[in-house]
Amino acid sequence: MNNLAFKTIKELKALVDSGAISHQELLKFFTDNAKKHEDLGAYLEIFDEPSITKECTFSGTLAGIPGLIKDNIAQKNRKMTCASKILETFVTNYDATAIARLKQEGAALLGRANMDEFAMGSSGETSAFFKTKNPWNKACVPGGSSSGSAAAVAAGIVPWALGSDTGGSVRQPAAMCGIVGLKPTYGHVSRFGLTAYGSSLDQIGVLTRCVYDNALVFSVIAGKDAKDASSLSVQQQDYTKNLTGKLKQNLKIGVVQEALDGQGLDHEIKKSVEQAIKELEKLGATIVPISMKTLQYGAAAYFIISRAEAASNLARFDGVRYGIRDKERDLNEMYKNTRHDGFGSEVKARILVGNYVLSVGHAGEFYDNAKRVRRAIRKEFNDAFETVDLLIMPSHSVPAFKVGTYDNDKLAMDLQDYFTAPMNLAGVPSLSIPVGFTHDKKPIGMQIIGAHLAEELIYQTAYAYEQVTSWHTMHPEL
Repeated sequence: MNNLAFKTIKELKALVDSGAISHQELLKFFTDNAKKHEDLGAYLEIFDEPSITKECTFSGTLAGIPGLIKDNIAQKNRKMTCASKILETFVTNYDATAIARLKQEGAALLGRANMDEFAMGSSGETSAFFKTKNPWNKACVPGGSSSGSAAAVAAGIVPWALGSDTGGSVRQPAAMCGIVGLKPTYGHVSRFGLTAYGSSLDQIGVLTRCVYDNALVFSVIAGKDAKDASSLSVQQQDYTKNLTGKLKQNLKIGVVQEALDGQGLDHEIKKSVEQAIKELEKLGATIVPISMKTLQYGAAAYFIISRAEAASNLARFDGVRYGIRDKERDLNEMYKNTRHDGFGSEVKARILVGNYVLSVGHAGEFYDNAKRVRRAIRKEFNDAFETVDLLIMPSHSVPAFKVGTYDNDKLAMDLQDYFTAPMNLAGVPSLSIPVGFTHDKKPIGMQIIGAHLAEELIYQTAYAYEQVTSWHTMHPEL
């Protein structure tokens, strides 16, 4: 029983199917184990076993397999706080489409994962309740904003978790925690029930310890949804079926030179990514150097567009419809006091910047220019995929850093999205996989990026790499 924490979904299913362990024993182990790791701050709530059992069918693709849900994704009759005081008491009355599909396939939803407030952060430090720690080094951050989801999977609290990725919020924490994290093609997973941060950028993503498990969970939640106008007309399919351990024949992989040669990339991350590229070459891939001139503008364009959309999306949190409400009788004072007391400093800063870049006299200078850059980024990705099948980039520029490192350097914190934000702007899928460790045992991640709806090829390639390396089998000693 003590060895269950770091089993894969595939292994756990085999144990249950063989009768070695029951669904209830599995559930009890993971709920008990979660409570042992409360000090990590990975979750805001672990549900009681009777309520989990009540909503779980224990049959289907994920029959009884426990998972954790980032607390900006609606779970019916459960709290959804977005790690913010303004929603501290809010209980949802419906399931997000992704949640409904997970329940249909028997998943046991264990609780609510901690996160950066309203998904605004890159370190797990902006939660209104408490910070999340990195299981590999508790003095360090796990990355963000899906900090709790990544830390929980890395720590063996759950074998899988859902996060959301607006500019890298699944892939960057996955990299810093040494696990696998997917940002799907925009529209491939329904956003219905996901609290909006940047509506044209957000995607629900999957975090697991191995590629097969990631593909399995993604198979459950992906596909067309009539409740989401931005949902693509793509049928659900099994993304595990082509995980053979072999690469696609004549696979061409482009290595983005500006990403590996640019300033600011940690030398140990560069070395590990280069070694991973050599492994893919040994497996039969043709490696092609690719130049992407727009990479240097991605973070700036993302900064402006995401803040602009955040200012619009968060306008609804005013104390009138849901969440906390200030007791001031004057309407304007009630609005002001509710938002002042309910939002944290990071959220307030992003709302202010968003309103500024959308304001008369500044929209043309900032927001319109950012949209032009976004179109250029999309074109450059499209052009690249006419030459190669996939692209490679680091997932992060620096390893997990100590809590508080960038408290007085907001620009450095914002640049944590440098290697991940361009894929959100272009709407293309990207998977972060573990490819090594630094000298002081901090995980290193690398992105495999594909054209629109290329998730199957990305998984196939990542799985082949996984079969000849052991990074995904390593876990922290807790």
